[in-house]
Amino acid sequence: MARKFKTLLDKMSPEDRAEIKERANVLRKEMSLHELREAQELTQEQLAETLGVNQAHISKLERRTDIYLSTLRRIIQAMGGELEVRAKFNSGTVSINQFTKQTRNHVR
Repeated sequence: MARKFKTLLDKMSPEDRAEIKERANVLRKEMSLHELREAQELTQEQLAETLGVNQAHISKLERRTDIYLSTLRRIIQAMGGELEVRAKFNSGTVSINQFTKQTRNHVR
């Protein structure tokens, strides 16, 4: 017979529960595109409709390991988010504004 996760969690030590909570927080911060879409409670069909493409195109995009930043930006915006590009160094983090739509040197 299946047991409820809460029952199992309640039997764990505080250290084990803390470790599980920390791991869950890490997993929430690192997601593939399909996991992010699912976390936003969107189907491939819904996202495809918003982007004006077919569902198969979304499926292909979610499986890619290399994607244009402009395409990624459109996908994130269609999910209701905003794409930020950052570089992390030992000395700190820098936001790269070259890829945003409104940089001083960008004319449209």
